[in-house]
Amino acid sequence: MGEIRAILVDKDAAGGYRAAVTRLDEADLMEGDVTVRITHSTVNYKDGLAITGRAPVVRRFPMIPGVDFAGIVERSEHPALKPGDAVLLNGWGCGETHFGAYADKARVKGDWLIPLPAGLSAAEVMAVGTAGFTAMLCLMALEKHGATPADGPAIVTGAAGGVGSTAISFLARAGWHVIASTGRPEEADYLKGLGASEIIERAELSGPVKPLAKERWAAGIDSVGSTTLANVLSMTRYGGAIAACGLAGGMDLPTTVAPFILRGVALLGVDCVLASRERRIAVWDRIARDLDKTKLATMTETIGFDDLMRVAPEILAGKVRGRLVVEMG
Repeated sequence: MGEIRAILVDKDAAGGYRAAVTRLDEADLMEGDVTVRITHSTVNYKDGLAITGRAPVVRRFPMIPGVDFAGIVERSEHPALKPGDAVLLNGWGCGETHFGAYADKARVKGDWLIPLPAGLSAAEVMAVGTAGFTAMLCLMALEKHGATPADGPAIVTGAAGGVGSTAISFLARAGWHVIASTGRPEEADYLKGLGASEIIERAELSGPVKPLAKERWAAGIDSVGSTTLANVLSMTRYGGAIAACGLAGGMDLPTTVAPFILRGVALLGVDCVLASRERRIAVWDRIARDLDKTKLATMTETIGFDDLMRVAPEILAGKVRGRLVVEMG
């Protein structure tokens, strides 16, 4: 056991929220049957919320934030894992109720870990991260529903963000005509480079919501929620489906039953936190098969551990494009 570096968030007696880089003893890590030396992590919107305290993401204090990591097993009491194994983790409440990724080491349940997918490095799986994992869950949910590229175009909201960027790439790879909605029109070339065929302004989806509007797309992946999702639903073609996975615009949904009972539109809820281990392995295998590494590189920026406190408010302000990989060394 030794000293480890970590970001720790806590609340004081008066309810004040604070986050700081600190040193902990490895013995202070939470319960688990596997200890992992973390080599790479990433920054998601939820991580920005956890570090800044702008939303009640963290539900146990003190807490080490960070929902994703890749690393090497150092110690294991789990029958399927041994020292030296390369593993990844995303979800399972890490960074919320269990010490997460923003530390040199993590102690977790072995059942939460899966092997690094064949052909992908630790940096690449973190470039995909929870954002890309969620985007693929959304695509697979649409496919399970029966949606196909022959049905018409697919809309992606929050297109320049992590989920949006990976969703565009995955949808385009699967043959979809992708319409990207963004509040950053200056990113049009970037989005087209990922596979978007059309770019629309976020403002087109942020106005007053009609019960039904002109039919524009057959499917979609939404990470924004609120008025944006309500407008997306009102513009979805008869029999279409939208996979919803985020709330960057708010948790409310000011819609009516009209899209559902008059056009047969399906709203598919997608959760990435508690997906089963078997489901995770299947999704990551699909990602490994379908991932365009060239496009992944264009949407990825690499930062260091010391940059985490700086980028947390930036991702909430919409100043981060695509994906951030954190090299923990």
